[in-house]
Amino acid sequence: MVALATQASVKVIGANGQISLGKQFAGRQVLVEEKEPGVWLVRTATVVPDNERWLHQAQAGTDLQNALTWSQTNPPADADADALLERLNGTD
Repeated sequence: MVALATQASVKVIGANGQISLGKQFAGRQVLVEEKEPGVWLVRTATVVPDNERWLHQAQAGTDLQNALTWSQTNPPADADADALLERLNGTD
């Protein structure tokens, strides 16, 4: 078991209800849990938007790997570019 050193420091909660944790945490998102009145646990966190959550599922990783493999064995070519443009423009 690894023992983690704890550093305690005294902070003053300002009139607006804020405390500063230091510049090394500037811009970071944190989870703040109130364990009991006057006791808070503050942890850095990475928040994933709901519409991007699927990217963190195993299937998304598999699909991406399959797409990358396909792209390596099927290099891009512009041989049919004119025909494609005509089809997209509805002029064929």
